[in-house]
Amino acid sequence: MTARQAARIAVIADTTLQRHVLQHVLLGCGYQVVLNSDPERLQAADLQACETDLWLVDLAQSDDLPLLDSLLEQQAPVLFGEGRAPERNSEHFPRWERRLFGKLKRLVGDPADAVGPSLQALLGEAKRPARIELPAALAHQPLATGEPASQVWLLAASLGGPEAVKAFLDALPGGLPVGLLYAQHIDASFEASLPQAVGRHSQWPVRLVEHGETLCNGEVRVVPIAHELGFDAKGRLNLAERPWPEPYSPSIDQMMLNLAQQFGPRCGVIAFSGMGSDGSAAAAYVRRQGGVIWTQSADSCACSSMPDSLRDGDYSSFSDDPHALAQALVRHLAAQCGAEPISSYAPEESPP
Repeated sequence: MTARQAARIAVIADTTLQRHVLQHVLLGCGYQVVLNSDPERLQAADLQACETDLWLVDLAQSDDLPLLDSLLEQQAPVLFGEGRAPERNSEHFPRWERRLFGKLKRLVGDPADAVGPSLQALLGEAKRPARIELPAALAHQPLATGEPASQVWLLAASLGGPEAVKAFLDALPGGLPVGLLYAQHIDASFEASLPQAVGRHSQWPVRLVEHGETLCNGEVRVVPIAHELGFDAKGRLNLAERPWPEPYSPSIDQMMLNLAQQFGPRCGVIAFSGMGSDGSAAAAYVRRQGGVIWTQSADSCACSSMPDSLRDGDYSSFSDDPHALAQALVRHLAAQCGAEPISSYAPEESPP
């Protein structure tokens, strides 16, 4: 199995609901599901014929599987599941999903490893998309670039994220009174290439975080993969010695918690294309603190699982493609400066 090829999972579960949930979660996390069957319908020949990297066995009604001995003789490892899945909209579901994903990641790898090789296409891209015009009221304000950011938004992404974030930054005019953090699920070996890949056509300088620096308006800092990022008492970027909580690196949930705790109503989150549901466990806290959550529309995503999970939880107040999200942020900031009322949006798409 290469880094570009998603691991193949064969599911054996004895309830229809569990098979349905596991299918949805595994596909959403970026894995292939090559078999999804009730154990009563399986024969020894089916096990022999199945080409899989892992068997996921989840028996709710009985732990007596006649074919278990044959299954254990297969070359692929066998993982016994996390038990009955909680309701998808419950607070327990993200924790259940994280535990399952953590085990799969250790056994058959992380599908986010496929993100890194895609950066090469972005580095070779010559097209310069049209940039959004800066509204007059913002253009006439004193230049905000270089001043410490009093408002910070997090760009969160996984599979398909670099392409979406690049399109967003390409469209976004410079000089806006906001600082941006960019958290991307990606293999650590590609971390150094990420700023150039997403920022090469942008008016926003993109670079890796340095410990103790102040995030300023008009710039993007890439959230580190190896160390948790937070803020010190003066609001400076603080790289902790500890890693991110498993299984995600970086953990978008933890980054959202740290951001909302520091900036409260002066923060926002935009969830772009990505796998799994990283971010959904922290979304309620962000909203309680007064933060804003937007999402990339499903039809514009390479993988819509991550933004879908925020929409399913009713946390997202606005969804659209990357260019329209950039336009919405410009108008959102202009409205804060009194340039135009928020009500100029269509009611069904009104950002707060």
